[in-house]
Order: sequence, then C-alpha cells, then structure tokens
Amino acid sequence: MADSDDSAPRGGLPRHVAIIMDGNGRWARARGLPRSAGHKRGADAVRRAVETARALGVRYLTLFGFSSENWKRSAEEVGDLMSLLRLYLRSEIADLHKQGVRLHFIGGRDRFAPDSVNLLRQPEEQTRENTALDLIVALNYGSRGEIAGAARRLAEDVRAGRLDPSDVTEERIAGALWTAGIPDPDVIIRTSGEQRLSNFLLWQAAYSELVFLDVYWPDFSRQDFENAIVEFNRRERRYGAAGG
Repeated sequence: MADSDDSAPRGGLPRHVAIIMDGNGRWARARGLPRSAGHKRGADAVRRAVETARALGVRYLTLFGFSSENWKRSAEEVGDLMSLLRLYLRSEIADLHKQGVRLHFIGGRDRFAPDSVNLLRQPEEQTRENTALDLIVALNYGSRGEIAGAARRLAEDVRAGRLDPSDVTEERIAGALWTAGIPDPDVIIRTSGEQRLSNFLLWQAAYSELVFLDVYWPDFSRQDFENAIVEFNRRERRYGAAGG
C-alpha cells in the first residue's frame, strides 16, 4: 500500500479513482498552439496524477488514454499520440517500477502495430508483482465494445456446453470484461467541463460517483485531484438503499 500524506483530504479515501482526461486540444487552441502541444502537456498531467494517487494512498487509478473512437481523428494527430505513448512508456516505466506501480492496459490491441503491442506487454510483465498502486490505462478502449465482446465469449461458452445459460450472472459478465479482477471505480473524474462518460467504463460505473471539473487536463493538479476527493466525500453512497 502506498504511504499516505498528512495533507491528504480528510474523510474516506476512494479505493479506485478513474479519470477521463479531456481538454488537451482546447488547452492548446486557447494558447495558439498545435494540438500536439496539448497532448505533450497532458503527459505531464498524467505524471502528476500518478504521483498524487500514490501519495494519497489511492489503490487503483484508471486513466482513459485513447478511445476506440479516437481513430477517427486525423492521421497526423493519431500518429502524434502513438509517438507520445511510446515516448512516455520508454521514459517512465523504470520510475513507475521503482515506485511499486503495477501497470495494466485495457482495450483492444488489434489495431496497434506489433512494436506497440510489445511495448505494452513488457511493462505489464515487469511490474506484475508491484503493490503500491495499480495503474490501469485504457487504450483503444470503448465500453460498449468491451461489453459486446464479453457477451460473445460467454455465448460461445454456452454454445460449446461449457456454461449453462442460467449461470450467466452479473459476476460472470464482470469476469469476462477487460477489467476482471479490478474493483469498480468509486469515483470517475472528467476534466474540461464536459459532463458525460463517453463510452468509458459503462458497466463498471453503475455505482460510481461522477465529478466534473472545469479544468483542462494539461492543467490538472494535485489540488484538483484532492478537490475531487473532497467532493466524493460529500456524497452519500446508498447503492439503491433508502437514505437516512
């Protein structure tokens, strides 16, 4: 478990925080810069978020890095994002490993070049035994596709006689998702002021608290992270039960 910081927000600490990192392009446009500059500054915000999560004692941190819909962007921007991903992994993995961070990637890998697939697999293997923080990065991720894929796999098991239809439970479906073995997020933060999930963790977000911040992702700070936790602690989580 990560060491907690005495300056951490008071109250219950969410076990799992998920973040929709939004606003890189608008941050760059507001400064007359190319979108690539926003993505580069966004990588700095990733570093701050990971450091903050670990310092506060958050156990799981999921970051929405690249959606399955992002392939619709220009070839130049997609190329910039892929180059930035490679650069980030090569420069950060050693430090993440030293800090005890375990890295997971969720999402389809079929659209990535072979060298990129290997670049994802290697840090997963290298950090497998780490326990300070589980960092889950969603790449080529779309929640509807994830759920559809889980349904197909379970349907194939039923057709093959390996599974009875009556055994297709919520737990069985959850176990067929890319996030199998990872607890559902307690809170989902979205930056940039937008207020939607954008096909992110739809199944897993059933009881998540949603916090929307009017800050572009490149400017996301430790204080913003802590403010989101303070807001989380104001909420009464009843999971369908009657309130007090």
